[in-house]
Amino acid sequence: MRSKLARVLIVLVGAVPAGAFVFQPGIGGASSAPVARTTGGVVRGVAEADHDSFRGIPYAAPPVGEMRWRAPQAPASWTGIRDATTPGQPCPQRGWPGQPPVGNEDCLYLNVVTPAGARTDARLPVMVWLHGGGFTGGTGSDYDPARLVESGRVVVVTLNYRLGALGFLDLPELAAHDPYAGNYALADQQAALRWIRANAHAFGGNPANVTLFGQSAGGIAVCAHLAATSSTGLFQKAIVQSGPCGNGLITGTVAQQRGTVVATALGCPPAAGTLACLRAKPAAELAGTGVPQDFTAAGLSSTSWEFVAGTPAIPQQPLLALQDGTAVAVPLIQGSTQDEMRQTVASLFDQRGAPLTATDYPTVVTQLFGDQAPGVLARYPVTAYPSPGLALATLLTDWGHAVGACRVLLADDAAARRAPVYAYEFEQDGGRHVGEFPLGATHGSDLPYLFDGTFTLSPPPPPDPTLSGLMITYWTRFARTGNPNVDAAPSWPRYHSSGPVLALTAGHTAPVDFAADHQCAFWNGLP
Repeated sequence: MRSKLARVLIVLVGAVPAGAFVFQPGIGGASSAPVARTTGGVVRGVAEADHDSFRGIPYAAPPVGEMRWRAPQAPASWTGIRDATTPGQPCPQRGWPGQPPVGNEDCLYLNVVTPAGARTDARLPVMVWLHGGGFTGGTGSDYDPARLVESGRVVVVTLNYRLGALGFLDLPELAAHDPYAGNYALADQQAALRWIRANAHAFGGNPANVTLFGQSAGGIAVCAHLAATSSTGLFQKAIVQSGPCGNGLITGTVAQQRGTVVATALGCPPAAGTLACLRAKPAAELAGTGVPQDFTAAGLSSTSWEFVAGTPAIPQQPLLALQDGTAVAVPLIQGSTQDEMRQTVASLFDQRGAPLTATDYPTVVTQLFGDQAPGVLARYPVTAYPSPGLALATLLTDWGHAVGACRVLLADDAAARRAPVYAYEFEQDGGRHVGEFPLGATHGSDLPYLFDGTFTLSPPPPPDPTLSGLMITYWTRFARTGNPNVDAAPSWPRYHSSGPVLALTAGHTAPVDFAADHQCAFWNGLP
């Protein structure tokens, strides 16, 4: 990135605060409610239309006090029957705009949704969802997977993991003693996967057939697990939605510089006792009240919390690990939406001031690309698009250094050398606008086709039922077999170098020339 603007574009993607999507169902007598025996004790969930739900099950001990910034420990067991009808609280995070932080550090809980009455010997595929939110917001219970569970006959697990400074802080004092320094969120997710391996059978799931999937920050997390050798064996398949494995994570040097900035801002400058000082801070301060949201003021290139590569937890960047064969080799679905960056551009220019003008357009492109700007402007002339904002959104989507197209293909090419890869582009236009600005198939517009729930700031339009059913069929068939194809659906060819990529849109699902459509030869040829 060559400017603060470029970094702002990245941090805006997916960084929406968590909603308040909390189930509080009344259940009948104990005899009508589903019960499961886990390694920690017995849980009682709630029977719903065609599925059973178990919510708020602890997969790790609360990461509080001296356990703040340590890898999670096993949760305490219990006697009797534990109520599992309400999700655990979200991990500490910024609230809605203008609202105080929300959540609680005692947040390492997961939710299990399984087909109604699934027997413990059913050995159903298990799908484990990692939520998005820019690593600063979101919670597993925002996502209701009932349609996946009922239509695909799978078990779906959603979970919370530590966010922001609580999940990603790195300091020399931590790194000297803890292999998970800067990657506590990864340690949380691995603890959840180990819990699932030990307990999937209690809910009718097959612990040897686990698919890890996520979108946006959750997709980036899946990529991190592919590069994390300590995640080997914890999942057998992976799905990455709008979080391309071709993009890099930050390094330990940047992470520790950032940690020093945070510690100083919170009144705990690097010295003896820094960690004790930070562990005494209220979680709300660490969730955003006292933590800088933009590290560029300190001269750092990173504006957002991210996983840290080149560490014991994540030895290499995901793309390098895929290229040299050290990544976890599992069948992979990876894709993006056709207009990933439109929501970001709309937020930056239409909601935060005047829309981008034709006069401003070359200035912004020059800020982003420096000496390469003339070539970019020649490739994406403003006169070729209905508005300067659409020109900028198109080139940013194609470039893909936040989320988007061409970095996805680099990872697809690398992963396909060692395991099956199925590539897609979600192209369904939801018909939404910000003012006069059309959002098209923007970042996150694919989520309502798989989930219900409150995972966006505004309610999405109803998904096309045929396309939703098709995607659920593909996703759950892949979870079952490692191949999304089924006789009743259009053929999805296995990916090979530079193609094919399946376009997912209502009424027309077919391979497309993704590389040509997004000018990837140009973008991947830039230094």
